[in-house]
Amino acid sequence: MATHRSVFDAAELRAQFNDAGINPQFIPSIWKYVLQNPGCELDEIPDLPSSAYPLLCSKFKPLTSTVHSVLHSTDGVTAKLLIRLQNGAFVEAVIMTYDTRLGKYGGKPRPGGPRSTLCISSQVGCKMGCKFCATGTMGFKDNLRSGEIVEQLVHASRLSNIRNVVFMGMGEPLNNYTALVEAIRVMTGSPFQLSPKRITVSTVGIIHAINKLHSDLPGLNLAVSLHAPVQEVRCQIMPSARAFPLEKLMTALQAYQNNSQKKIFIEYIMLDGVNDEEQHAHQLGKLLETFQVVVNLIPFNPIGSFSQFRTSSEQKVSEFQKILRGTYNIRTTVRKQMGQDISGACGQLVVNLPDKRYGEKTGLITDIEDLRI
Repeated sequence: MATHRSVFDAAELRAQFNDAGINPQFIPSIWKYVLQNPGCELDEIPDLPSSAYPLLCSKFKPLTSTVHSVLHSTDGVTAKLLIRLQNGAFVEAVIMTYDTRLGKYGGKPRPGGPRSTLCISSQVGCKMGCKFCATGTMGFKDNLRSGEIVEQLVHASRLSNIRNVVFMGMGEPLNNYTALVEAIRVMTGSPFQLSPKRITVSTVGIIHAINKLHSDLPGLNLAVSLHAPVQEVRCQIMPSARAFPLEKLMTALQAYQNNSQKKIFIEYIMLDGVNDEEQHAHQLGKLLETFQVVVNLIPFNPIGSFSQFRTSSEQKVSEFQKILRGTYNIRTTVRKQMGQDISGACGQLVVNLPDKRYGEKTGLITDIEDLRI
């Protein structure tokens, strides 16, 4: 059976319009109508050239994915969307809502109000095999098309006003590079109009993709899952690190920073006795002292039988942070945990779908790789 493409597959839609002699300037108005009219049909969209309607209806769908379920956390700020793709596979997206008025800035109340960050998946499964992450156990299933990536934003926008997008969900975004770039270009154009500086792409360190990311998507934020300050430890917990030696990765990051003039976010999951000792903090400080970075220390979330690791103590995390801040003057934050009760925290997101053979829930691993907001 022939499958229709998502109307948010920008390159495919543009190519079809060009072949049919239809002006691509109509595309943003198509997206805007679909965004604002859930359940609409493409032949309902007003003010298009008459030749556009049969083309749209025969080759495209307003949305190729559906929201299977939404889980809300008792923390009141986290919602996990289970999204069913056209081929029957599932991915997850997570909405986190913050209130920027909480706390103080410079001794004064902070401006603003509620804002939402959406964590997006870029693949079904993941090739990277990080040993502290449940998705690493399922292997790689498929790349998402650019329209399937954008549709996660469409679904989430109907639930919340999305201000920030982070590619920190299932998969390695830079291993689906072409679709990633196309999806972000849609998100930063009409009608979504997200600012590139409010979009963050997280990677384990795909060097060849980092080398071209700034020229393809200027103004974007880059986050790097470093997780260890030396190559040997990194390879132990992140098998993919063997293909991306730390020295070459740091050279690529230096070039990226020189070109972009932006801070790089460094993600570091705290594993008891593995990468959380004082010596590791000093090694990390020396590795990063010539960079403009923000280090985000992430308390490890146990994921049952999928991991042999333990959570670092609060004292160890605090000491680690003090060394990076005090000795190396590196801005260092500690991840606030959100959505743990709905398996919405870092490395925990596991989809439980009813198994018809047993009539009960089984822990099918279709989860977000590592939620690093």
